[in-house]
Amino acid sequence: MGDFDCSKIRNICILAHVDHGKTTLADHLIAGSGSGLLHPKQAGKLRFMDYLDEEQRRAITMKSSSIALHYKDYSINLIDSPGHMDFCSEVSTAARLSDGALILVDAVEGVHIQTHAVLRQAWIEKLTPCLVLNKIDRLISELKLSPTEAYTRLLRIVHEVNGIMSAYKSEKYLSDVDSLLAGPVGEVGDENYENQEFVEDDEEDTFQPQKGNVAFVCALDGWGFGVGEFAEFYASKLGASTAALRKALWGPRYFNPKTKMIVGKKGLSAGSKARPMFVQFVLEPLWQVYQAALEPDGDKGVLEKVVKSFNLSVPARELQNKDLKSMLQSVLSRWLPLSDAILSMVVKSVPDPVAAQSFRISRLLPKREVLGDGVNFDILAEAERVRKSIESCDSSPEAPCVAFVSKMFAVPIKMLPQRGLHGEVLNNYADEGGSDDSDECFLAFARIFSGILCVGQRVFVLSSLYDPTKGESLQKHMQEAELQSLFLMMGQGLKPVVSAKAGNVVAIRGLGQHILKSATLSSTKNCWPFSSMVFQVSPTLRVAIEPRDPADMGALMKGLKLLNRADPFVEVTVSSRGEHVLAAAGEVHLERCIKDLRERFAKVNLSVSPPLVSYRETIEGEVSNPFENLKALFGGSDYIEKITPNGRCTVRVRVSKLPHALTKVLDESSDILGDIIGGKSGQANKSMEILNAKVVKDENPTETLKKRMMDAIEGEILHQSEGVEKDRAEKCRSMWQQLLKRIWSLGPKQVGPNILLTPDAKENFSGSVLIQGSSHVSERLGFGEVCNGGTANEGPSLETQALYREAESLESSILSGFQLATAAGPLCDEPMWGLAFVVETYISPLTGQLEESGTSSPPPEQYAIFTGQVITAVKDACRAAVLQKKPRIVEAMYFCELNTPTEYLGSMYAVLSRKRARILKEEMQEGSPLFTVHAYLPVAESFGFAEELRKGTSGAASVLLVLSHWEALDEDPFFVPKTEEEIEEFGDGSSVLPNTARKLINDVRRRKGLPVEEKVVQHATKQRTLARKV
Repeated sequence: MGDFDCSKIRNICILAHVDHGKTTLADHLIAGSGSGLLHPKQAGKLRFMDYLDEEQRRAITMKSSSIALHYKDYSINLIDSPGHMDFCSEVSTAARLSDGALILVDAVEGVHIQTHAVLRQAWIEKLTPCLVLNKIDRLISELKLSPTEAYTRLLRIVHEVNGIMSAYKSEKYLSDVDSLLAGPVGEVGDENYENQEFVEDDEEDTFQPQKGNVAFVCALDGWGFGVGEFAEFYASKLGASTAALRKALWGPRYFNPKTKMIVGKKGLSAGSKARPMFVQFVLEPLWQVYQAALEPDGDKGVLEKVVKSFNLSVPARELQNKDLKSMLQSVLSRWLPLSDAILSMVVKSVPDPVAAQSFRISRLLPKREVLGDGVNFDILAEAERVRKSIESCDSSPEAPCVAFVSKMFAVPIKMLPQRGLHGEVLNNYADEGGSDDSDECFLAFARIFSGILCVGQRVFVLSSLYDPTKGESLQKHMQEAELQSLFLMMGQGLKPVVSAKAGNVVAIRGLGQHILKSATLSSTKNCWPFSSMVFQVSPTLRVAIEPRDPADMGALMKGLKLLNRADPFVEVTVSSRGEHVLAAAGEVHLERCIKDLRERFAKVNLSVSPPLVSYRETIEGEVSNPFENLKALFGGSDYIEKITPNGRCTVRVRVSKLPHALTKVLDESSDILGDIIGGKSGQANKSMEILNAKVVKDENPTETLKKRMMDAIEGEILHQSEGVEKDRAEKCRSMWQQLLKRIWSLGPKQVGPNILLTPDAKENFSGSVLIQGSSHVSERLGFGEVCNGGTANEGPSLETQALYREAESLESSILSGFQLATAAGPLCDEPMWGLAFVVETYISPLTGQLEESGTSSPPPEQYAIFTGQVITAVKDACRAAVLQKKPRIVEAMYFCELNTPTEYLGSMYAVLSRKRARILKEEMQEGSPLFTVHAYLPVAESFGFAEELRKGTSGAASVLLVLSHWEALDEDPFFVPKTEEEIEEFGDGSSVLPNTARKLINDVRRRKGLPVEEKVVQHATKQRTLARKV
């Protein structure tokens, strides 16, 4: 692998929506590269990169895989990635190792939900994108569009993709997935693109055919072209330079045959029927070839003319083929070869590793500010030298060797090469750390960013939390490993190599025991780890797994460990009930994980539970007058009171609902809150990147979070104050400023979307002391000062001073009670969501016992430890306060995009209504018989949804689901008819419609083993017989 200079290497990945033709395109690139791996006639049918049985069976890609291609004197590492939303983690691993991306878009279906996601991924990873418009033939053969109509459609797609990229560039796009995904698909505006003047060197548009980074292809038939190919065809014929024609063959440029001049729209005479040059010189010849070949009355002489004009070597037997499609394919694939068009575009448009890494270094290895007195500056200087080496892609032997492993993947040992470079027999069953009995071998999918990697070399494996300045204290984040083998990946095949230079993508054996998901490899300890990868979604579908035979538990545990390492996105945890819980991204991902466990990793029979759906609990709040929600936190008689069994502590709790926008900010920012507050292990370097990749790296995350919280509250106030006097809005604003200065804690787990506020009581009970707490979270977030009102410096007596000290010691008990309450709500022990609590805890002295005992030590508790009594009282009071304020269940929602032909719309809507979906919008795709429908679908109803939809529409409808947001179910789980109108409508309650909220709560309670209130016998007075006697 040392034969290629860095400037002759290109690393690209193929990204697109599902079924837009990625693997088919990869087939033709492999067949056209002359590697001999794939015959051109098999390209597009074999799906070479989909070598797993499950991939071939389902006809979708499920993992990212790499292959090394040769084009002219260039080496191109091509990574094919999945398009299904369930496997978007594989897109992240492919994007990290690449320098450029081929973005495929179906010319018929246009931009879809996953197209947005992959464009965002390319932008985050600073890849150089090229646009490939695929399935051009469907515009001719299926939609029967004219060349002018097809040009308008292609122009519209290019503008739409450019619009998405310009939104990312200008940093104005919304991180909220709903706003991005639920926006009008395909609507760019009503303006006529024909009237837009062509702008030379328009730097704002990322994709411009005249720049050579847009290709028009039909991957299935193996032909494709860029504007440059036709510019070269016509240069001599029209007497114009290739460069001028390249600029003129896209946009509103017209050819005047009389003057032999290229003119703009203004240069046309009135009433002229001239077509744009792209239509006249590119699309019309293509349409003529298709019509000549496929239509019964077509002129077959057109094909012979094309063959003669371009000196194509088409065998006579193929021209006389009875299958017209095969004949057309053989002519077009030689006239406009797909692999040449794509690979030449890659070589020209995608930067080599040297140029790419200098551009991507700010994303891969952001500069870190190191503060502190005891920092060794020699370590920092060496770390900076390593960074410079990565930036320049230094491949000299003296350069430090640095590589990034984006994922581990499992390969059966029998699939490893049996012989080395020189024909020697390899021992593939060598011990890899005590896993001799396993049939699987783990390889690291890695990209070398600096230096040379050699077989037998010892490297340091650095996790994302490693800090070279900490020295010995972070040894657990660094391990040393020896590289057993290096392989060049050829799809399923592996080609052993001795060494590999910077800029190459390789598979490494020998790291299976050292890396779980991803890591940085370095030849020196003094190297910062690469920034973490950003995943578009999180694993939401959870199931409990256990072996059918309890004796197989050991095999299952081992299999789960292997699966956790082999899949970059799966999560394996043990629940509080002791169940082994497997979390996957969706149904297809889960099915693949279960199949791998059964057949590859564990090899035991499994019992899989129904999906474990997560819910949240909240209260209804004053929807009509949110101002009342705030007033509830500032006093009044609306509280719940609990007293500890020994009578010494009285707990009063008030609860109110937080604004939805603020709840969402807190929910999304849990990683940053953990770093700021110290509730979680410090992950300060990566939290900000994961939350929001558009944030400038030098920006203070605390200030950013504070600004987001203030913006959320301000937006809520403005929304409420429409049609309300200005004084009330100002009063509301000042109340929020006071509340933000009183944040004592967040929950659950100290980083959740619920707030505990310090009490603001003005009077105490006689002789009792109020535990006031400290607003240290507000101080950490920059909202205000810490105020400790719970201690008194000078008390009137020793007894009172002792009481103040005891009050201060009980603060942690109140926090513990709050954390327990928010982690398990009263409805079904699910976490609370979007609530603010004020806990007033009064502690009174021991009655007469201090005088009798004559000592200051408190007597042993009669009931239980006093701190435990306070924790229980706070927890019960918080849960009772929620029950009093109209509790509601909150469920996770999927954003759902459906495509279906018009005749199946009714069946699709029937399935959606059964699944409690809420339709957002529906529109017909211009120029196609398909309808696109956007909807919100509860996660609980999504299981089996795709299968039911396929059955209902005879397989015509397709669906894609993306986790969107949490939404409260606006239904009272304890509804009983009370008012006259309700009694008149529902009677005594027997005719009340099934209560969905209550059903969901009962299902969760039943699963958790909690008591469920339900009638064992329904309609006991009515005799029912199953037999029907005649």
